[in-house]
Amino acid sequence: MLWRNTDNQYGLIAQILHWLIVGLVIWQFVLGWRADELPVSMARLQLLATHKALGMTVLMVMLLRLVWRLLDGAPAIPPSRTRLLAQITHYAFYMVLIAAPLSGWLLSSASNLSVNYFRLFTFPDLVGSSEELAGLFKLVHEALTTGLALLIGLHVSAALLHQFYFRDSLLRRMLPVRVRE
Repeated sequence: MLWRNTDNQYGLIAQILHWLIVGLVIWQFVLGWRADELPVSMARLQLLATHKALGMTVLMVMLLRLVWRLLDGAPAIPPSRTRLLAQITHYAFYMVLIAAPLSGWLLSSASNLSVNYFRLFTFPDLVGSSEELAGLFKLVHEALTTGLALLIGLHVSAALLHQFYFRDSLLRRMLPVRVRE
């Protein structure tokens, strides 16, 4: 396995960053949904603290991933009728996976609930305390995460379609192991 991308395959660094984001995002959805189900309590606050710290991890990994993508590029998307949709989806993922954590950080700041990073340090508040801004950032954060869920569904569906219907081996480009044709 090569560290860098080739014309036909994502390299190990891109794959690690991709699958790390996948795991973090799944964990984020679980924590967010679980916290929403709880009444205001210490358990809810602890879940939200972890959710916020992981959100900042998503932000940092996505920024690293963006830098790596700019430095290393990506394998070309094979010509097809869905090529433009694939490109738009990839750009949308980058935007949403950076904007969602930022909106959560803004929501925390406006709610006067600073983002503590796993008890190591506290991120500075981006805005002052404001109920109106908190309400706005909550709506933005929810819209972004809903959009992210839709993008994930589209992305997974497209990967499976390419693997099992088109049989063009596109899915293999992001897998560290070979899948059967």
